[in-house]
Amino acid sequence: MKRHFLLILLLVGISITSKSYANEPDSAYIFSYATAKNYNHNGLHFAWSVDKENWHTIGPEYKFLGSDFGRWGSQKRMINPYLFIDNEGEWHCIWSLNEKVEQFALASSSDLYNWGRQYYPYIMEEGPIEKPEIHFNSEKEVYSITWLSEDQAYLSETTDFKTFSEAQKIDTDQRQDNRVSQYINGEKQTGVINKTDWATIQNLIVRYEWMKFKDQENAEKMKDDASRFGYLEELTADISFQPEKSKAISDKLIGVFFEDINYAADGGIYAELIQNRGFEYNLHDKLGRDKSWTHDKAWSVKGEGLTFTIDTVAPIHINNKHFAVLDVQQNGAALINEGFDGIAVKGGEQYNFSVFARSMDEAKYSAKVQLVAKDGTVVGETIIKNIKGNWAKKEAVIKATQTVNDAQLHIIPMQSGKLALDMISLFPKNTFKGRKNGLRKDLAQVVADIHPKFVRFPGGCVAHGDGIGNIYHWKNTIGPLEARKPNRNLWGYHQTAGLGYFEYFQYCEDIGAEPLPVVAAGVPCQNSGDCGHGQQGGIPMCEMDSYVQDVLDLIEWANGDKNTKWGKVRAEAGHPKPFNLKYLGVGNEDLITDIFEERFTMIYNAVKEKYPDIVVIGTVGPFYYGTDYVEGWDLATKLEVPMVDEHYYLPPGWFINNQDYYDRYDRSKPKVYLGEYASHLPNRHMNIETALSEALYLTAVERNADVVEMTSFAPLLAKHGHTQWNPDLIYFNNTEIHPTVDYYVQKLFGQNSGDEYIPNQINLSDSNTKAQKRVGVSMVKDSQTGDYIIKMANLLPIEVAANIDLNQFISEEAEVQINVLKGAPDDRKAVPSEETMTVKPDAVYSMPAYSFTVIRIPAQKK
Repeated sequence: MKRHFLLILLLVGISITSKSYANEPDSAYIFSYATAKNYNHNGLHFAWSVDKENWHTIGPEYKFLGSDFGRWGSQKRMINPYLFIDNEGEWHCIWSLNEKVEQFALASSSDLYNWGRQYYPYIMEEGPIEKPEIHFNSEKEVYSITWLSEDQAYLSETTDFKTFSEAQKIDTDQRQDNRVSQYINGEKQTGVINKTDWATIQNLIVRYEWMKFKDQENAEKMKDDASRFGYLEELTADISFQPEKSKAISDKLIGVFFEDINYAADGGIYAELIQNRGFEYNLHDKLGRDKSWTHDKAWSVKGEGLTFTIDTVAPIHINNKHFAVLDVQQNGAALINEGFDGIAVKGGEQYNFSVFARSMDEAKYSAKVQLVAKDGTVVGETIIKNIKGNWAKKEAVIKATQTVNDAQLHIIPMQSGKLALDMISLFPKNTFKGRKNGLRKDLAQVVADIHPKFVRFPGGCVAHGDGIGNIYHWKNTIGPLEARKPNRNLWGYHQTAGLGYFEYFQYCEDIGAEPLPVVAAGVPCQNSGDCGHGQQGGIPMCEMDSYVQDVLDLIEWANGDKNTKWGKVRAEAGHPKPFNLKYLGVGNEDLITDIFEERFTMIYNAVKEKYPDIVVIGTVGPFYYGTDYVEGWDLATKLEVPMVDEHYYLPPGWFINNQDYYDRYDRSKPKVYLGEYASHLPNRHMNIETALSEALYLTAVERNADVVEMTSFAPLLAKHGHTQWNPDLIYFNNTEIHPTVDYYVQKLFGQNSGDEYIPNQINLSDSNTKAQKRVGVSMVKDSQTGDYIIKMANLLPIEVAANIDLNQFISEEAEVQINVLKGAPDDRKAVPSEETMTVKPDAVYSMPAYSFTVIRIPAQKK
């Protein structure tokens, strides 16, 4: 009973400020510590005691504060945390980050579980900080920090948390240390003891118990439904609608988010068939972890008398420095490219071959170009001629004589001598919409079939990159392919930039979707490791004016007429009319620090001043709660940012139990773009369970589409054998596409969206809250067609007999279209069925067990 009372207090937001029971102490001791387990990754833990002898863990080892500094996972370390309370009752924790950087971390909290933004001041000493002590000035600002390192004490002075002056040695006898060792659950731990009021400790206990309860609730799985709902034998639902209370909602609720992850671009939707066409792969793409990832990756030589080397003298363009040099001593040998897991060609189809070539001596050269199957069969060939002394682009068409899934490209010089080759390309003529340098037709069409109202690109973490030098710059991705600047992909491979901003915008136009580019907010990914110190390596302020101008230039490139500087660049590239850009994302699930805030504000104010009609979308971190979420929302509210980008990847139970998440949002604050979300199980498989939990949740999002204006599942694409992240919406290889069950939920919502929401009432015959949470209904009206669309999710193991009151929408029998996605919870291959049926104003419909149903009611003739 006591536990339930404490949970209720937390639920309603009541803070325990005095002793709750007569037999509890006024104060107690709290021991704060971090273990060395999991490479110091487990964060700040607490134990309490009334006598400093018998310690009781709160957890055990529950993470009340974690470090946000460094790469993903265990790289975010907390070493030797030191906790203290100031004269105003504010708690502060400082800790060492690792053994290399000359920085430490500092965060503050009023209650020890809601922590403010983290600061990472620089110090002059390397190695972990030992036994720190913080001093305050009369304005309650941190004035100095002392710490011990190798038995020497140091002093740093500051006026804020950002920078500390050069350390000076001080007398170690002048400082007090209260770091001690205690046995916690039988293990010796080193930490700090503070005395505090009992309410603080009790609130920590309540917090832990509440989070444990929520974790258990979120972990609910359909495999347990037999015991959870075994009492259910039949179930009915009376469903009525209230058109008199209808409200306008976003007509752009369903979109897609494209990021070059899982080989989604090169080797994926970008139709180029040659891997490493520009010889720009290098060891740094994979941070030196793959010794084969060099400039000649995917290339080889077959036959005698041919030497293949890489050169950089007199390249085609400074952005494309490397090229191949073929030294031919005798004819017959071939330079071979293996493609991306082979080259798939279809019999009867034509392929555009191109290469930049030059003679490195006085002679003229020719070369035979062949498509060769693994068994040696030539399935297509052409000849390029007249290769002379200057770089020139040579083009030809190869027609495949048969279908082969794993061909190779062979280039066979026909004369002895030396010639240079670069930008060797093979493109299917039959791309999506026939675009040159375009997209793989079948894969682009599967995405288009969702009917997305917008496309967010180019990422994700790719947009702000791994360190400052890896930030994605849009100007590097436009213009002639040979002039584009490739980049190391944050996800561990290579980006040619062949799929660049022009192609992204063109695709959006081709499928009738709004373009939503995302630019870095002047800081790299908060999980950066390449720069050595997380995102604290923001673009130097002396360079920010130039970076801000790049952002403004992007808008001019997209929307300016041909008389503007950048509008002219777009027009000359083949698109005279503006792209009509309306949205711009700035930042991506960033760590909300002072460095981020300063740079984001610069960019936002500049865009707002010059282009007030552009909807800037801010960022509120990678989770639906926590410091970045709170700080991001506070910043967006303060600056009056029009929209913020929320992200969360969670188990099905969370989506089931949080359908009221957006009902409580303040409608006067920025709108929401749910830019990245997915339901995932522990094994990261996609099945009926994940799909239906998303469908159910989207019915609630649709109800709140007056505040949630956009959503996009993420990630979108993943190539078999090359995934860095699961789950993904669409899996593929060179010849096949495998949409997930979750894809069909996105497609059903995208093809059946509306711009007016009709509230509803559901009267379920079972009053069990868990049962009621698993039945969801939404109705929208599509003003363009006049159709009413009902979406119904049933996540229960039995069918629900639904009595649907349609008297206000049809006056007599009507033919309606019904799509149903259903299956066993672990079904990974379910696809929707489609049929038409006749319904009456008092409709009766049986919602199958574990199903999502869409009923489209055509506009009634008057």
